[in-house]
Amino acid sequence: MCGIIGYIGSRKAANILWDGLKRLEYRGYDSAGICTINNNHILIEKDVGKLEEIQNKINFNSMNGNVGISHCRWATHGKVTKENAHPHCDNNNKISIVHNGIIENFQELKERLIKKGHKFKSMTDTEVVVHLIADNYNGSIEEATRKALKQIDGSYALGIVCANEPDKLIAARNESPLIVGLGEGENFIASDVPAILKHTNKVIYLDNNEMAVLTKDNVTIKNNNGEIIHKKIAEIDWDSELAEKAGYRHFMLKEIHEQPRAITETLNGRIENGNINLANELNLNEGELKRINRIIIVACGTSWHAALAGEFMLEELAKIPVEVEYASEFRYRNPIVNEDTLVIAISQSGETADTLAAIREAKKKNANVLSIVNAKGSSISREADSVLYTYAGPEIGVASTKAFTTQLIVLYLFTLYMSNIRNSLNKETIRDLIGKLRKLPLEMETLLTEDKGIKKIADIYKDKNNALFLGRGINFPIALEGALKLKEVSYIHAEGYPAAEMKHGPIALIDKNMPVVVLATKDVYTYKKVLGNIQEVKARGGIVIAIATEGDEEIRKIADYVFYIPRTLYILSSILSVVPLQLLAYYAATDRNLDPDKPRNLSKSVTVE
Repeated sequence: MCGIIGYIGSRKAANILWDGLKRLEYRGYDSAGICTINNNHILIEKDVGKLEEIQNKINFNSMNGNVGISHCRWATHGKVTKENAHPHCDNNNKISIVHNGIIENFQELKERLIKKGHKFKSMTDTEVVVHLIADNYNGSIEEATRKALKQIDGSYALGIVCANEPDKLIAARNESPLIVGLGEGENFIASDVPAILKHTNKVIYLDNNEMAVLTKDNVTIKNNNGEIIHKKIAEIDWDSELAEKAGYRHFMLKEIHEQPRAITETLNGRIENGNINLANELNLNEGELKRINRIIIVACGTSWHAALAGEFMLEELAKIPVEVEYASEFRYRNPIVNEDTLVIAISQSGETADTLAAIREAKKKNANVLSIVNAKGSSISREADSVLYTYAGPEIGVASTKAFTTQLIVLYLFTLYMSNIRNSLNKETIRDLIGKLRKLPLEMETLLTEDKGIKKIADIYKDKNNALFLGRGINFPIALEGALKLKEVSYIHAEGYPAAEMKHGPIALIDKNMPVVVLATKDVYTYKKVLGNIQEVKARGGIVIAIATEGDEEIRKIADYVFYIPRTLYILSSILSVVPLQLLAYYAATDRNLDPDKPRNLSKSVTVE
C-alpha cells in the first residue's frame, strides 16, 4: 500500500518525483505530496485526491532543489486529510519523511514526545517517526535515524531528508518493500521498480533492518548497528515500455491482452524434450520431493483462487494431499506442519504481508517453503527455500489478470513435474498434457480476438446490482475469481459458489434481475450436472450467461448468452475460462464510467496486515 519515491542528483527533483508518483498510482492512494530541499530550506506541498486533481491545485514545478522525497498515501492511521498526507516534518521544519507501513507503538512514543515539547499536526503514526528522529538529531541525520529506529516497533519503509544535510537521502526498511536505484551522478529510492525504471534498471533490494545512505555519487548500505553491508546489484530486465499502456485505454485491458505472451514467457525454458524441467529452480532434489507427504498452499485474494485451482491439479494428477489456507489465518492457528510438508506461498508482488508472515511461521516449524511470485528479488522470493517465477512482467492494474493466469501455469508445470517424480502419471500421458499446455497461448490469442460478445453482455447488464458466478471442479475457483473481478472494478456485488451449493441458499436470490454466470465447459465429470444447475436458474426466471466449450450447441438452447472458449483439456479449461470473466468485469466498469485501473479503497500490494 502507498508508494514512495526519493531522488538525489543534479536534476530538478520535483519533476522526477512527480513522474514517479504517477507510475506508482496502481498501488492505491487517497492523497499525495512532495518534499524538496532548496537552499537548506524544506519545501512541502501535498493534498488529497487523485494526482491530476492535486496537480490542478499545486504547481509542483515551482519546487526547486536536487534532492527530495514523495509519497502517495492509502490511509491507515488518520482520516483522508491534507494534514495526514505525507511528507511529514518536524517542528523546526528541518527534517522530513515519507513512510509506508504501520508503527505499532506510535501512541506510547507520541505521549513521550509530547511530554518533551513536541507538537503534532496530524493523526498519523508516521509523524511520530519524524519527531523521534528530530529528538535524536545532533548533527548527523544518519545517526539520528538509527537511534530512532531502535525505538520503533512495527513495519516501515522510510525516505528521509534533512535541511542541514541536503547532500544526503536516507532510506530504511523493515517488513515493507523498498529498493535503491543506481544512476550516473544520481540515485533513487522507491517502493517498486516502475517508479524509477525510466531512469535506471540497476537496483539494490533492501532487506529488513537495513538502511541506505545515498548521495548523488554513492550509495552505502548499513544494518541498524551502523555496520556496512555489501549487497548485490540486480538488473531489471523489463523494458520501461512494458509499464506503459501501449495504446490501450487502460492497463487492465492491456494486461488482459498480454496474457498469451505472459504464458509463453512463463513456459519458456521449462519444457525440454517433452519433459518439465524445474530442477535448476528448486532447492529440493528428487528424493526430498518424493518424501513430501502433504502440501499446504498459502495465499490471499486472487492468488488464493489460483491456489484452489492448484489444489485440484496436484490432487488430481500428482496424487498429493493438498490444503489451501488464507495466509492471513494460517499463522494464528498453530498449523501442523513438519519437514515432510511443502508450503507453497503464492503472491504476485512477493511482498504481501500476510503471506510473508505465513511462510515465516512455516519455516519455524521446519517446513520446506516454495514461493510462486512475479517480482524478482521480492521479500517472499528471498525468504523461501525455492522460488518459481511467473514471467508476467509488470502488472500495473490493481485487479490482477495476467499474474493470475501465469500463477495457474506455474502450478500446472509444478504438478506435472511432481507427477513425473512420483510416477503418478506415465511419461506418455505427461508428454500429451505438455503438448496441450503449449497450445494455450495461441488458443488464448484466438479467444481475445472475439471479446465483442462479452462487451455486449456487459452493456446490457452494467446497471444490475448483483450477480452470481457458478462453477464446479477446477472451474469453481474461476467462478470465485470472476466474481472478485466484477466486485473490484465495477462495484457490482457478486458472489462465486460451487454450482451445487446454489440450492443451499443463493437460489433464493434468483429472479429476472439476477445475472448468473455459469462456467459450463465440457468434461466427463461435471458437465451434465452443470446443465441441470442452469435449468434450475432458468426455472426461476434467472438470466444465464454461460462460458462453454467451442462446438457445444446443447447449451445454446438453455442459456440466454453463450461465450465459447477453444476446446482443450478440462484441467486447462480454467485458464481460458477466466479471460471472458476478466473482460466482463472490465467492460462493466468502463460502461459505468469507472476507472478499472484504480478501484476505490484497493491497492496493488497489501504490504501491511
